[in-house]
Amino acid sequence: MRDVVELVGVLDPAWPWLVADLDSSFADYAILPPEPQSCEAALHQLQVTARSPLGAVVLNTAGVLVHGGWLRMYGGSGGGSTGMPSIGEVNGFPADPVPGWQPAAGLIIAHDVLGGVFALNGAHPQQHGRPGVPGSVVHFSAATLTWEDLDMGHTEWLSWVVEDATSHYRDLLWPTWRAECAALGLREGISVYPSPWSDEAQQDMAATTRGAVPLEQILDMHAASCLQLVLDDPGALGFNRG
Repeated sequence: MRDVVELVGVLDPAWPWLVADLDSSFADYAILPPEPQSCEAALHQLQVTARSPLGAVVLNTAGVLVHGGWLRMYGGSGGGSTGMPSIGEVNGFPADPVPGWQPAAGLIIAHDVLGGVFALNGAHPQQHGRPGVPGSVVHFSAATLTWEDLDMGHTEWLSWVVEDATSHYRDLLWPTWRAECAALGLREGISVYPSPWSDEAQQDMAATTRGAVPLEQILDMHAASCLQLVLDDPGALGFNRG
């Protein structure tokens, strides 16, 4: 494994231009302050450098909340039992860096508040029921309970998050979604009844019953719904599930 000094001490790290892109956008965002030792340990396990956007987010944040917290990108350190989970917790990283270890299906990089999942494909996506090619970003949608290939890499996905994500979610938003996101804890999501994949919800999200629950609970409900509806097993959705 490359050591942390090599991964961190690169020319032209990506973090400054990522922050500049966020600052120059219309996106409502918040960067959670990192705990450096934990961030370096996560970077060491991932074996990516600070020159890459993924490495920059992992090294320099405890997560990034985008669009009022609707979407949460995971950083290298976490906020404890009530704060934002780290990328290591979400993906089940080993307690100490293990050479060659990686999440089998791919690396989960973000969730949305409805329990949608964004992941970077691993080396053999088809073996895990994922579309796309190795390294591409795929999305498990709460509205369809299926994985879709976004046909973009991580750098392009970051631009998409800032510029186009709200249009992607247009049919799932309701008039008070910003206020409901703002009231959430950093380990909570929004439970929706009838479920976001139902005809009733997709016809009128504003008429659904919604409440704050642990995000892990929403992910469990998605997996159970896939089983109940005889859909493909979604596999790992985060927090070492699947």
